[in-house]
Amino acid sequence: MPLLLNCDLGESFGSWKMGLDEDVFPHIDQANIACGFHGGDPMVMMRTIALAKQHNVSIGAHPAYPDLVGFGRRSMNCSHDEITSFVLYQMSALDGMAKSQDVTMEYVKPHGALYNDMMAKADVRRAIMQAVAMYHRPVKLMLQATQEAPLHETEAKQLGVELIFEAFADRCYDDDGKLLARSKSGAVHTKEKMLAQVKQLNEQGMITTVSGNTFSIKADSLCVHGDNLEGVQAISEIKRLIKGE
Repeated sequence: MPLLLNCDLGESFGSWKMGLDEDVFPHIDQANIACGFHGGDPMVMMRTIALAKQHNVSIGAHPAYPDLVGFGRRSMNCSHDEITSFVLYQMSALDGMAKSQDVTMEYVKPHGALYNDMMAKADVRRAIMQAVAMYHRPVKLMLQATQEAPLHETEAKQLGVELIFEAFADRCYDDDGKLLARSKSGAVHTKEKMLAQVKQLNEQGMITTVSGNTFSIKADSLCVHGDNLEGVQAISEIKRLIKGE
């Protein structure tokens, strides 16, 4: 199956605007919608769900640490129960609002520092998987496709959780198969390198690392970003590369 395209959306808050959501929706398959903890508010959530419905895009909750000021990019020392509870809370908020528009939340993709901690720390990952497993109906969890995917599948299977593995279009990969830290040079690809990476992943199932090494990667979805017009145009080109449109 061709790669799906997912994008973080609904992150505006009050009078503060983030991203070009309306321009992005025609080009994607999955919308990761902020749930109010790092971005988004009730009106933004409702509008974003409506856009997803209009464009026949599936939606997922995009929960974060309770860090609105830091846009969810700061790690927090939270207990297992705290993480499970605030992830469930955010899932429930989006799913409840979606139901009012006859839309169903299909998956969960953590945001920012919570996502990074999920990939790096087994206890955080376990707490998030526990939240997804506790939900009153089956919901999938999206996380990064790495060489540790078999371990993550085993962890998820123990809790009855189905996974969606994602790759990143515009991020450089380190030699360990994980994303190169943003603090390092070349962490975010130029448009040319991004399109080359997408083509390689789509045609060969391979990624070239920062040092020029290659490794295979099994991904179901590709994360793209539409924060500006150039980004939206890039998503359109990525879509043509993957789906031949």
